[in-house]
Amino acid sequence: MIRVKRTYDGPSRTDGRRVLVERLWPRGMKKASLAADVWSKDVAPSTQLRKWFGHRQERWREFRRRYRAELDANPAAWKPILEAATRGNVTLLYSARDTVHNGAVVLCEYLGERTKRRSRSA
Repeated sequence: MIRVKRTYDGPSRTDGRRVLVERLWPRGMKKASLAADVWSKDVAPSTQLRKWFGHRQERWREFRRRYRAELDANPAAWKPILEAATRGNVTLLYSARDTVHNGAVVLCEYLGERTKRRSRSA
């Protein structure tokens, strides 16, 4: 199972593998507090896309389209996360205040779709 969680919410036993999916380290977070197993910068939206989006909800639909295109072009960044999910829970960590409109939500949806495709073809 793949889920999302804010970096500022403490770790729990059900998190499984905790993957930070941001290009920038979360403001004010210490490594010990975050308790991330890995920092996957390359799976996060590009700096250019992140800055363009700026967490403006009116750009959400286009952000999702552009970010998904970036993910399509870079499977090496997201495949390790998908493979980890076959072995147990994976929690994608993000630092945005908006819990609905952020890159981790898009990535979770994207990976969920790939999980379903794998299940059907197996």
